[in-house]
Amino acid sequence: MRLLIGLVMAAFALFSYFRSSVYNPVTGEQQHINITAEQEIALGLQSAPQMAAQFGGLHPDQRAQALVDAVGQRLVQSSAAAQTPYPFEFSLLADEQTVNAFALPGGPIFITAALFERLQTEGQLAGVLGHEIGHVVARHSAEHIAKQQLTQGLTGALVLSTYDPDNPGSRQTAQIARVVGQLLNMKYGREDELESDRLGVRFLADAGYDPRALIGVMQILAEAGAGARQPEFFSTHPNPENRIAQIEAAIQERFPQGVPEGLRP
Repeated sequence: MRLLIGLVMAAFALFSYFRSSVYNPVTGEQQHINITAEQEIALGLQSAPQMAAQFGGLHPDQRAQALVDAVGQRLVQSSAAAQTPYPFEFSLLADEQTVNAFALPGGPIFITAALFERLQTEGQLAGVLGHEIGHVVARHSAEHIAKQQLTQGLTGALVLSTYDPDNPGSRQTAQIARVVGQLLNMKYGREDELESDRLGVRFLADAGYDPRALIGVMQILAEAGAGARQPEFFSTHPNPENRIAQIEAAIQERFPQGVPEGLRP
């Protein structure tokens, strides 16, 4: 009986996931997403104050905030991000210890003072913000929600169908299923980072920035993570050397004859 219920649960999880398919005109990909853009925006707006508070709140330097705003909006208005429904907002956070930047669903984008102060050029700031814009327009958070629901449904079905209260060994199967689910979600996270790097290259070039600035960002992050503790920007992220190789490949694809002169560094 448990096996039958487990099979029904697995079939329902798979059906729910694969029936929710939408086309993303920015990435050119078909995605499995079960929330609307309006729901993404609402999630981001609800989460933004709490997330900002975790990193010390907004930075008091209005001049630095104005620079973050100007570079972020230049990237949006010069790229396909302007054709999306997301109301992008860029915020500099007061945290001077945590090297990090992140995006919430629907448009809120944050960079900590610890990362901002390490950047050496406007192009590097554009690289950080362009990467985060990539997460938003590629709808990575919405994809994660759908994938987590799928993996939870499948692992729950496996646990239910294999668990035997009279057999302690069956508990191990449940633990293995949960670990496999976590590993799958981490793998999705690394793929999202690489896609956002490629989108970052594209948005930098569209806005007139030298896309090689994003390589400089990776080098800064690698140096910041050379100690015992990696910057949070790298949590569940691919190896920085692999990211640089992927960024170089994206630049080569965009500019097969070489990066032109005159782009903003």
